[in-house]
Amino acid sequence: MNNINTILNYLDEIIPNPKCELEYNKDYELLIAVMLSAQTTDKRVNQVTKELFKKYNTLEKLKDANLNDIQSHIKVLGNYTKKSKAVIDIANILYNDYNKKVPNNRKLLEELPMVGRKTTNVVLSELYGLPNIAVDTHVERVSKRLKLAKQKNNVLEVENTLKRKIPKDKWIKFHLQMVLFGRYYCTSKNPKCNNCKLKDICNHK
Repeated sequence: MNNINTILNYLDEIIPNPKCELEYNKDYELLIAVMLSAQTTDKRVNQVTKELFKKYNTLEKLKDANLNDIQSHIKVLGNYTKKSKAVIDIANILYNDYNKKVPNNRKLLEELPMVGRKTTNVVLSELYGLPNIAVDTHVERVSKRLKLAKQKNNVLEVENTLKRKIPKDKWIKFHLQMVLFGRYYCTSKNPKCNNCKLKDICNHK
């Protein structure tokens, strides 16, 4: 438990006010942005969605968008052909089935095209303030380096382990801190270990 407190205190010290770095103004924009962020960076998604959401500035316009045009907007992202179709399909489902709103419901969200558990966790916590820990590549890597999870754990096991170890009222903030810590400090290559106060409990070599 002492290690948990050490980690939480250090994250509070270096990232006191973490925020989601995906840019959005409407609920469906966040949902689509998180879906698009799979296998790519938030920075690149923001570059894409800035123009995409400017051109298609309503859910109605987005649901009626031309597939080829959506593809031309997001072609710099990985898996852009499937993601393009998912953008239009999600817009149609929200518009026709959910009163133009992103549902506050895990089951309904996970039924949407290309929306999995990680995306759902982000959306539920960011839009609705529901305690969740979304495990992306950063959270998984940092959790294993800091021995919060085992190396052999899959993403769901990492999530469940973190939820057991971290107080529930800290889940949302902790998730955002871990994402940013992994993105800017405990990076995949050349992590900034020298000045890190967690290096004594970290297994990164």
